Amino acid sequence: MLPSPFEFERPSTIAGAVRAVGQSGDGMFYSGGTELLLAMKMRVIHTDRLIDIKGIPGLDRIALNDANNIEIGARCTHNKIANDPVIREYVPALSSLCANVANVRVRSVGTIGGNLCFGEPHADPLTMLAALDARLVLIGPSGTRVVHADDFIRSELETVREPDELLTVIAFSRPTGPVTYRRFKHGERPSVNVAMAWSLGVGERTIKSARVRVGALGSRPQPLKAVEDTLQGISVAEVRPAIEAALPTALDELEVNEDRHGGADYKRHLAGVLLLRNADEAIAAAGSA
Repeated sequence: MLPSPFEFERPSTIAGAVRAVGQSGDGMFYSGGTELLLAMKMRVIHTDRLIDIKGIPGLDRIALNDANNIEIGARCTHNKIANDPVIREYVPALSSLCANVANVRVRSVGTIGGNLCFGEPHADPLTMLAALDARLVLIGPSGTRVVHADDFIRSELETVREPDELLTVIAFSRPTGPVTYRRFKHGERPSVNVAMAWSLGVGERTIKSARVRVGALGSRPQPLKAVEDTLQGISVAEVRPAIEAALPTALDELEVNEDRHGGADYKRHLAGVLLLRNADEAIAAAGSA
């Protein structure tokens, strides 16, 4: 099926794109289009105008800035992130995640910004970005605002981004400890995914803080607060028994949607298994640092 007729615009600046999408009618930003074009062809989504942002310079840039923050342009494809030297050096788990998103076609043209803005609960990137406490920079007619990854999803397939706001950059502090990610999937999307990020001092074997996020169970990634609290201030050698002790309480606090991927108890069990495997990887990484 072909999509309904629409106009096509190619602004060369962020301001131009925001103006174009905000004009009369129902405009949408477009870059990779891996989700949007399929939805338009199925007549699930209709728009009067597509605003092509591929010609806007700077939106496909990845850099470590002077403030020690890693910035990823929203138009970066999964392949670009997977192969970028900054990501491979400082967040190899994100490189590996992006190298295994969906399929070759999606990784080649699909963008990190499009993935986030689509709001699909069974997606890989947001769970890790939430564990990294990433900030998402939105620019719209009223100016710029920053939204934490934890707060970006409003509900299934719905984000807090306004239709005339363009996601431009995803930024997070350069990790100071191991970052790990695992998923269990049916088909191309994760049924359950778990990401964990530790903060360690240079040469230290004590965890200053830890962030753990479990995704694909509800509309957005959820923290495992009981695990995060028990990891704070303990030595790397104490991690596994500490997690095993806190895990039952932490898993019970998760909100789980039962669907074709499995029942609630099954998904909680998977989350626990994935977390412990993440912990084993992080312990090994901290030991070799």
